[in-house]
Amino acid sequence: MALGRCTLVGAGPGDPELLTLKALRAIQSATVLLVDDLVSDDIVAMAAPGARVIHVGKRGGCKSTPQSFIERLMIMAVREGEQVVRLKGGDPFIFGRGGEEVEHLAQAGIHVEVVNGITAGLAGLTSLGVPLTHRAHAQGVVFITGHAKPGSPGPDWRTLAATAHSARLTLVIYMGVSSAGSIQDELLSGLPPATPVVVVQNASLPLQRHAVGTLATLQRTIADNSLGSPSIIVVGDVLQGLAAAASSAQPALEKAA
Repeated sequence: MALGRCTLVGAGPGDPELLTLKALRAIQSATVLLVDDLVSDDIVAMAAPGARVIHVGKRGGCKSTPQSFIERLMIMAVREGEQVVRLKGGDPFIFGRGGEEVEHLAQAGIHVEVVNGITAGLAGLTSLGVPLTHRAHAQGVVFITGHAKPGSPGPDWRTLAATAHSARLTLVIYMGVSSAGSIQDELLSGLPPATPVVVVQNASLPLQRHAVGTLATLQRTIADNSLGSPSIIVVGDVLQGLAAAASSAQPALEKAA
């Protein structure tokens, strides 16, 4: 039996209209789809009627399908001649374990094609009309996880804070809501307390919500607005305009109340 094919497809942040044409073609031609939790139902519905859809949940803080089991499923399906699509939220190569899967399949003699998707850190801020970089405010951007691998010390937030301050960088933190308190404390070692922040939950989806605050109030902003996973936390001066608009709107809301 001839080998099938395997494609890692970035489903983007959830809005089906943000899929690339290449991603759509791959989804429609798949005979087997292994789907992450964060992929929206509307995107899964684009699969061919006869395709076998296997949900392999991967969500921070929740029970997840073991990565080794997912990789065995992929290898087995390809060897059975299937057209396999591993459908991931966001981009496969940005906190999606795509690199691990490519390596494991390569060891099994299977070539993997990767189709990029729009990552939530970009889509979430764009939906608010804010750029990740700006000549007047940010010379670069850092995508970083707030959820350390078990047994790992995680990011060096103090060093990152000092670098972000001196190099004028925007910080985009994935999977950081549960550890927002410690992240806030560590970043305050090198960034001003008044540095604006925004937390965006369910980026690009109809139920998207966000809240604006400062680095000094990050944990309280999350708690006061009941924000949870999946969310991104953005820290940096590119948010100055958004923060100013939020501040000017607050007195009007209080007056109306």
